[in-house]
Parts: sequence; structure tokens; C-alpha cells
Amino acid sequence: MKNELLILAPLPDFLMNPLLAANTCHDYFHAEDKAALLAQVGAKIRGIVMAGGSVVPVALLEQLPKLEIMSVFGVGYDGVPVDWCKAHQVRVTNTPDVLTEDVADTASALVLMTSRKLIAANRFLHEGTWLKGAFPLAHALHGKLAGIVGLGRIGKAIARRLEAHGMRVAYHGRTKQEVGWEYFESLTAMAQAVDFLVVACPGGAATKHLINAEVLAALGAKGTLINIARGSVVDEAALIVALQGGTIRGAGLDVFENEPQVPEALMQCGNAVLLPHLGSGTHETRAAMARLVVENLAAHFSGAALLTPVC
Repeated sequence: MKNELLILAPLPDFLMNPLLAANTCHDYFHAEDKAALLAQVGAKIRGIVMAGGSVVPVALLEQLPKLEIMSVFGVGYDGVPVDWCKAHQVRVTNTPDVLTEDVADTASALVLMTSRKLIAANRFLHEGTWLKGAFPLAHALHGKLAGIVGLGRIGKAIARRLEAHGMRVAYHGRTKQEVGWEYFESLTAMAQAVDFLVVACPGGAATKHLINAEVLAALGAKGTLINIARGSVVDEAALIVALQGGTIRGAGLDVFENEPQVPEALMQCGNAVLLPHLGSGTHETRAAMARLVVENLAAHFSGAALLTPVC
């Protein structure tokens, strides 16, 4: 008999097909009558599959008495009530490591695009403006200081890439690490010192609006904010004010507070480079993430050790 899974997000075919082959899947995300679906299958659900940006209410989990495991298609699991899962012996897995390099590439690209004004330069050429004169000068990366907020796997990978551009690196986190980069205990002090503030920390309640108006003011008119972490880490309203008023030089964002909704005021900021949350969006990485989801579920249901357990 196949295990019953509840699907809480739209998933690509290369993940859904192996899930369907090994399990009975119920599409909660697309269900028109979610209450009716839960009434029909809730008592049989043993596993949940969700995307990294999904949020799972405890009220939903309480309707799944046989729930054993939640497998997250992504590295971030801030939408999972981990404490509730621990208390109810529900295992949680995610897909770390396999997306580190792609996300770090995206962060590096945003640093380049903002410093060299590459989006504006591309538009300048396509609109025929080059015929009227040269594109305005931008800013070099060599010698600039990048401050990384959250020096985990992704933060370290970003640091290595920025060093390859000739940049100096500093970092802020909960604890000082045994690395060769300068550590700032104070986020505001680091923001004041750096040219680029790169957000690479986890999302969730502990980091909500960590980058606020005070931090942006410290970053100042010489500074650029880069966020490839979670939209919730940045106070988006404060960021818009800072961009509009020239409090900071610019921003490069791959994540937003209410995805896929992006404030019109933010989209109108010419000093912001905005991407549609594509940090891990390559064929290779998403396929590797999908394999981890499937293999974690298979391991759990066969009684084997989980490959990438959160709890």
C-alpha cells in the first residue's frame, strides 16, 4: 500500500512524477474545497511535501493525526512550526548544500549588476541611447568591503566569490567563527563600515525586519543592500523609503516580503535590481533538490536514517 502525502505547494513535474510513482499524493494547494479534502484524507496523511517559501499553520497539522514527516523542497524551513513538530514527533527535512553554489552565484551577480549598473546599461543600449553618448560611469568592486549577514554555507560561498572580485569581506552573526574575515558583533556597526551589505541569514521570527531603517541609515549613501535570503529579513517599507530618498545607493533583491507580489513603489526605484526569486533556479540544482525530497521520504518510510534532517 502506498503512503499518503499532502502536497502544499505547486511542484515541478520532475519532483511530482517520482512522488506519484511511490506514493498517493493529494494536492491541497490546488484543491478548491480544502476542508472537504482534509475531511476525506486527513486521517490517512503520513507525509507533507512543501516548498521552501510555504507556511504551514499548526491548525492544519492538527487535522493530520497520522502525520510523521514533512519534506521541504528548499533549504529554508521558516514556514514550518519546528517546535510543534518536535513535540509531536514529526520529522522535518530540507534540501541544504545542493543549492549553495547557485544561490551564491546569484548574490555575486547582484553585486555586479548593482555596482556596474548592468541592467540600466542593457536598457541604455536597447533603447538606442548609446547613439547619443556614452553610458555614465559606474563603480568598481576591487577594494570594496562586503559585509555578510549570516556566515553559513551560503554566506561562506558568497564570501569566496566576492574575494575573487578583489573585495574585502566582513561578517555578522550570532557567534564569531574561525575564519579569516573580520567579525562585527554589531550589525549596525558593520553596515556603517561596508560598501555592500549582503543578507544570507535564515528567515523566521528571529530575523524578521533585522534590516530596518536604522541599519539602512548606517549603510548610507555609499552602500548597497543585497538580499538572497528571505524577504522577511528586510523591512521592505523602510527599504523603499531609503531607495527613494537616496539614504542608500541601491539594492539587489532576489526575495520579497509577500512573494510573488512586489510593491509598485519598489519596482519604480531605478536604483534597485529585482529578480523573481531565482537563486536556486537551475535545472541541475532543482533536480538535486527533488532527489533529496524523494530520498528523505523513502528513507523515513523504510525505517532508514534521514539524509538531511532538520529535526
